[in-house]
Amino acid sequence: MRQLMSGNAALGEAAVLSGCTHYFGYPITPQNEITEYMARRMPGAGGVFIQSESEIAAINMVLGASAAGARTMTSSSGPGMSLKQEGISYLVADELPAVIVNMVRGGPGMGSIAGAQSDYFQATRGGGHGDYRTVVLAPASVQELTEVVPMAFDLADKYRSPVIILGDGILGQMMEPVDFDGLVRPPDYDKSWALTGAKGRPAQSIYSLIFDVKLQEEKNWKLQRKFRLIEQDEVRYETYLVDDAEMIVVAYGIGARIARGAIKRLRDEGKKVGMIRPITLWPFPMKALRELAKSVTDFFVFELSAGQMVEDVRLALEGEGHIHFYGRPGGVVPMPVELYRIISRHYYQAHADGDRKQP
Repeated sequence: MRQLMSGNAALGEAAVLSGCTHYFGYPITPQNEITEYMARRMPGAGGVFIQSESEIAAINMVLGASAAGARTMTSSSGPGMSLKQEGISYLVADELPAVIVNMVRGGPGMGSIAGAQSDYFQATRGGGHGDYRTVVLAPASVQELTEVVPMAFDLADKYRSPVIILGDGILGQMMEPVDFDGLVRPPDYDKSWALTGAKGRPAQSIYSLIFDVKLQEEKNWKLQRKFRLIEQDEVRYETYLVDDAEMIVVAYGIGARIARGAIKRLRDEGKKVGMIRPITLWPFPMKALRELAKSVTDFFVFELSAGQMVEDVRLALEGEGHIHFYGRPGGVVPMPVELYRIISRHYYQAHADGDRKQP
């Protein structure tokens, strides 16, 4: 049954339906409604809700619950996500599953409470210390938000690693019709590694402190093999009007929705512009972009930041094609007509360059 819900509330309901039994959070705008929703919903669902004394406490509560085998989640934004980074690094090193939500606000510093996409580097580069990565999912609608939540819990349990859902203040606050009928609860994975007491079996432990550098290296290479497997099997993206495109827009999340509106205007004028929307920001759809570059010369990257994903586009294309960029940092959200004008300008410029080589 379809119902009207905010992104934050829909995310909370999807988490409960996905089997989340423990939620730990601390208030910060623009994700407070997640904490509010979970405070009401978790006790009635037989789960545990704790408003922690800080974001640092929340992520370490997540670590403890996960170590005991629970399906657990936390959420935050901006400065709160920065405070969680040490705990996220511990979760990766301890190979513990968890879902971490970042409803991004404008930064740096305290910044603004408006939606932005300025935490891309933090999420996709492993924002804490050490050699690690986390799966990053970037939904573009409230309905898709409910679909990536069970996916996040599934990937976290499958790979025994934290997964980040990267939304923004717009997605969290906006209200759209949503239907939970198609939500498929992730399977229950074997968690014989969990610390549930050693009665009747040998004791086991979970830790990340390794003094022997050779053993630490072996641990690191084990994690890297896992990351390579994720890169191989878990890339997700969506394409829009790319079959005959002469220019491809690369955008994600709310930015992709703005871009879609601009592309419709461009198509009405006969300009052959399409789009690829990464759903996994890590692993990034590198191969898909390289494949598009076989027939398309110009790529236009749009972000609600000063330019972060554009670096992954450059890495993916490996010097092929021409990359154009437009960004609005700090929480400013342009209308589709503004982006339409910017893309039109670059489209005309690309066609004016007669010496440009086609792939």
